[in-house]
Formats: sequence, structure tokens, C-alpha cells
Amino acid sequence: MNSILIIAHSPFAQALRQCALHVFPDCEQAVVALDVLPNVSPEETLAAARITLEQQLHAPRSQVLVLADVFGATPCNVAQKLVDGVRSRLVAGVNLPMLLRAVTYRHEPLDTLVQRAIAGGTAGVMQVAVAAPQNQAKRKHSDQEIRDHQQ
Repeated sequence: MNSILIIAHSPFAQALRQCALHVFPDCEQAVVALDVLPNVSPEETLAAARITLEQQLHAPRSQVLVLADVFGATPCNVAQKLVDGVRSRLVAGVNLPMLLRAVTYRHEPLDTLVQRAIAGGTAGVMQVAVAAPQNQAKRKHSDQEIRDHQQ
């Protein structure tokens, strides 16, 4: 089974993990979070991340999907030094829909899991209508409703 390692600016990684556990209480062992603290050097963060990744890869056939928050920022830069492209893969730009999709499909092959996570993250970003739900016709206003600000 695949596991998921979230590496993000503090407290985002732990917050995402807690959200995943709220939706999927059974994923506690499969989802691990590493918060990158502002006062910790990238080298120290990398050392902690290596230990965390090795713990997730302890089983012979285990694989890890690493999710980072912002491409080019310290968490992603650290994660890039971790992944080997074989037993671990990295996706940057993590959001909650991406994580939930990854947890849902964590039993699939790693390549498929990467694609599903990206699709979930992308599909989870949308503009939401302000005035009326997108699937309902707009209601016609009466004259009184239009001018109700005029007393």
C-alpha cells in the first residue's frame, strides 16, 4: 500500500493531515505530515524528512507520494532532494481536494495515484457563483426587491 507524506509550511501539513483523518479516520498510518518551521534550516528539515520518508518505505514494496505546498519554496525544495522517482514521487501545490483524492486511491499503483491526485487538486479549484447556485435558474426580481434599499 502507498503512503502519503505531506511536507508544507507550518502548520499547513499537520492541518491537512487532520482534515484527511476527519474524512478518513482509517488513514492514520497512511498519511504523515512534516511541518517546515521558519526557524529551522533547510538542512535540518531535510534530515527530518529523510527519516520520515525512510519510516514510510520500511516495507519492501511500499511507495510514497510526497505532497508539497508551493513549488520553489523550502518544503518543495527539500522534497525534491528526497524523492527517487521509483519508490517515491513528488507533487507540488497540495490542497485538500488533492489530498482526499490521494487518500481515496492510495491502494492504486504510484503512477496512477500521482495522476489521480493531480486531477483531484485541479478539479477542486473552481469559481463559485455568488448570486445563485450554478445549477439553478436566476430568480426574477419584483420591483420592490430591486428598490428595497429606497425607503
